[in-house]
Amino acid sequence: MLFNSLAFLLFFPLVFIIYWAIPTKKVKLQNLVLLLASYVFYGWWDWRFLSLIAFSTLVDFFIGLAISKHKGRKRHFFLMISVFTNLGLLGVFKYFNFFIESFLAIGESIGYTPGFTTLNIILPVGISFYTFQTMSYSIDIYRKEISPTKNFIAFASFVALFPQLVAGPIERASNLVPQLLNQRYWSHNKFKDGFFQILVGFFRKVVVADSIGSLIDGIYNAPDIHNATSIVMAVVLYSFQIYFDFSGYSDIAIGTAKLLGFEFKPNFNLPYFSSSITEFWRRWHISLSSWLRDYLYIPLGGNRKGLVKQYRNLFITMFLGGLWHGSSWNFVVWGSLHGILLAVEKRFNLIPNKYRFFNNILVFAIVTFIWIFFRSLSFHDTEIIISKLFSFDYGKPFIGNISIFATVVYGLLVALIFDTFLFVKNIRLESYGSSLKVWWYVPITCFIIINTILFYSDANNFIYFQF
Repeated sequence: MLFNSLAFLLFFPLVFIIYWAIPTKKVKLQNLVLLLASYVFYGWWDWRFLSLIAFSTLVDFFIGLAISKHKGRKRHFFLMISVFTNLGLLGVFKYFNFFIESFLAIGESIGYTPGFTTLNIILPVGISFYTFQTMSYSIDIYRKEISPTKNFIAFASFVALFPQLVAGPIERASNLVPQLLNQRYWSHNKFKDGFFQILVGFFRKVVVADSIGSLIDGIYNAPDIHNATSIVMAVVLYSFQIYFDFSGYSDIAIGTAKLLGFEFKPNFNLPYFSSSITEFWRRWHISLSSWLRDYLYIPLGGNRKGLVKQYRNLFITMFLGGLWHGSSWNFVVWGSLHGILLAVEKRFNLIPNKYRFFNNILVFAIVTFIWIFFRSLSFHDTEIIISKLFSFDYGKPFIGNISIFATVVYGLLVALIFDTFLFVKNIRLESYGSSLKVWWYVPITCFIIINTILFYSDANNFIYFQF
């Protein structure tokens, strides 16, 4: 079920009414309603994949209890069961064909033809997110940072809670499980915060990201038939598409959770105002970058074992972070380039901090260029796009739908003005709604609803659903 679908607009109000109709003291019943609603939400795509999330939930619930009861090697043994189970699910459903295809390509390059082929495996929606979430639960118990819960319904709700189930944020058990175990109370300010963030999320997704996608998808899907002007426009606009698409999803997820009485961690913090690649990754997909830091970079040694190993750890972390995003070498190159840049920044202070505005432009340009590897369908397409970018043959005009282009300019201008306002005033979107007077919600709501209806298309999935 998509947030930007009519089905969700019917589903959520029903869940909201039933959930808050239950007395706050009956936490278990509220959690059961959330769990059932989350399974309906997830099963809307394909009910068969409910068995995977249920299996992952059962494994890590009992593994968590087992780790807490044992000492020494047994604790490590049970942790390995959790890690291998979750990574095994991820490996089979997301990476099996990728590695087989890579092996076949290597074999063919040396004249060897293996006697097997790939399988027709469907990628379950959200598997990259909930496997990381449940695996971190077991790791945190092993590290003695949290205690396991004996409340299975609460734990299952933590894994499957529908606002963040299919594309994050990747919530930690230390933040979300206590909220599921304790009573949630209705809060007028939290409702205002959540409602406003949902409105912003819909505008970012439907009006901005989807309009950009309508304009540039055809260019990225066939770069060889488009001129350099169209290519450079598509490359720049994709940076905004993926940001407003994914941040819009996160806004709706966090806002929806607030309406149910939960506090999720922020997932985006105006990343294109960053003055370095390091700062960019502190502001972009915060839940994933912090997960990679805490469960991969630091265990590898972080910055504790000398500069050379620190550079190695940064590269490995971003290499695997790229692979996490998708089973394609394009994603690996994208992550590796970011890893190299992070290491270079650690070694050299290339631009003085006093030139922040110049830094912002440079970082945006670098990130935008690297997004080419992320968005391109193949290395061949990447080569075409980059060659046309550096051909400097920009004399030919953009050929495309002018009305869609006007829509993109309008939506992007509004969104960028709002983001600039948040940045200059140092305002966090997650808590801005409660600062507004109630009467402000009438024109804001009307403005966003009208725009959403005008630009709505039920064909546009969220980009990060593919990961």
